[in-house]
Amino acid sequence: MTSHPASGSHGVPGGTGLDARLRVDRAAFTLDLALTAAPGEVVALLGPNGAGKSTALRALAGLLPLGAGHLRLDGEVLEDPARRLHTPAEERPVGVVFQDYLLFPHLSALDNVAFGPRCRGRSRREARAEAAGWLERMGLAEHAGARPGRLSGGQAQRVALARALAVRPRLLLLDEPLAALDARTRLDVRAQLRRHLAEFEAVAVLVTHDPLDAMVLADRLVVIEDGREVQSGLPAEIARRPRTDYIARLVGLNLYRGTADGHRVTLPDGAVLTTDEHLAGPAFVAFPPSAVTLHPARPEGSARNVWELTVAGLDLHGDQVRADLTGAVPMAADLTPAAAAELRLAPGATVWAAVKAAQTHAYPA
Repeated sequence: MTSHPASGSHGVPGGTGLDARLRVDRAAFTLDLALTAAPGEVVALLGPNGAGKSTALRALAGLLPLGAGHLRLDGEVLEDPARRLHTPAEERPVGVVFQDYLLFPHLSALDNVAFGPRCRGRSRREARAEAAGWLERMGLAEHAGARPGRLSGGQAQRVALARALAVRPRLLLLDEPLAALDARTRLDVRAQLRRHLAEFEAVAVLVTHDPLDAMVLADRLVVIEDGREVQSGLPAEIARRPRTDYIARLVGLNLYRGTADGHRVTLPDGAVLTTDEHLAGPAFVAFPPSAVTLHPARPEGSARNVWELTVAGLDLHGDQVRADLTGAVPMAADLTPAAAAELRLAPGATVWAAVKAAQTHAYPA
């Protein structure tokens, strides 16, 4: 989002913004995550189920105490276990939008939004006036008197966002904010949420397992697996240079790790990939399933990467057939239903796969 400071910078200028080291030990799981963000920056925590995303969010909110580390917001220490300092959740300048919104069912939209300012000492009249302003900003003025049960999913999401913003937080936490919406509503609400986040001047942290939500809403992605950061950076950079199989699957790429020597990358089992890039040492090679062409016999032509593989499975992927191929270099390949029928693709069938060096992307591991 162009209104935000340059993303990807891990320093927090002048001590403002978020500076956290989150260490949480649970029975069979440990979260150990460093997280920084400048005011106006939207950071998405992205990862598979059980990676520790929600644990990190609950720790930031003060709902889960840190075992070690620290949490500073705009230079103020909110938590430091070494000093036995823990600011309770209700005293933190933090707004939270939960996955299922957790609106008070017996209160109107207006009173749901007014709840935060009331808790912070505003009079009922002041709080309701403030809440009315937030509902108008969200395009919900005509629904001020409606209870949550009368609101659509998209409207409830915006009321929850207004309620979180009404306390003027210095840290806004969004836990899978679009997960409860159907596909059509999600499209509209994602665009609205992007606009509201672009106007938000403090730090926002978004938790999601949906790559599209992360790519559209965030300035910077932090990918976590098993409680640790595995990659962080600009969304476009992560999509172009994934560093784990999880991220590669997420952005729809075939990914391999091996050792480069010039234009050749040798994989651990001895298979070789030829690339356009010239590299030396540990390297990744990635290419999209659409770069793979399939043939009934070994193809003649310019493709430098050719393997005989076995069809392990077939799946419909949009308007394409995605073939799951196993062998020396396992991969996914996309082709039209007509091409799949012509090749008589079926599980167990043998097929030749070709990928041009120019359609691969190699980068240091």
